[in-house]
Amino acid sequence: MHKTNDLKNMRLNYEQGQLLESNIDLNPFNQFKKWFDQAVEAKTIEPNAMTLATATKDGIPSARIVLLKEFDETGFVFFTNYDSRKGKELNDNPFAAILFWWREFERQVRIEGKIEKISRKESEEYFNQRPLKSRYGALVSNQSQIVENREALEKRFSELEKQFGEKPPTPENWGGYRLIPVKFEFWQGRESRLHDRICYQRENNNWKIFRLQP
Repeated sequence: MHKTNDLKNMRLNYEQGQLLESNIDLNPFNQFKKWFDQAVEAKTIEPNAMTLATATKDGIPSARIVLLKEFDETGFVFFTNYDSRKGKELNDNPFAAILFWWREFERQVRIEGKIEKISRKESEEYFNQRPLKSRYGALVSNQSQIVENREALEKRFSELEKQFGEKPPTPENWGGYRLIPVKFEFWQGRESRLHDRICYQRENNNWKIFRLQP
């Protein structure tokens, strides 16, 4: 077998920090905000980029990168086409996981929870804040459907620009989802692969905190 890279020897030794029970916040949303703000201040490229994992009702998984657009103690919000693959999977199986990776800090955050749609009003407000061409991109795309070629998309884009000008409507099949967490895992890379993994598990209205082996 031809090898272009020696994958078995590709690794880094993580030495940037540590995560101890003595220095975490008891509220996982506050702990997330602390790490997220540090990633933003360090000018990490797209610190709000996250892997979104969904599954069909039969348990077949899929994952992709989406952008976090809002978070507070009610949950984590992202936007998409409801008729896309992820939209259909979330409709059939309204549970998901999101994953943040901030390489500069050698950190991951994994969050699992239930999914719900946000209100139509909230979706329209966000849609109208987006750059104009991004709004047209959402309006043009039948996301995840087969398209004949690139030219067909660009032609439709131009047609809709002429039709709606500066005020394209929010597509009926486009909007936001909120992931309501039931579990967080904060991962800090450490030397010798003895990584720190601190979990928060929701039990009733409280958060149980525990450490996992690396």
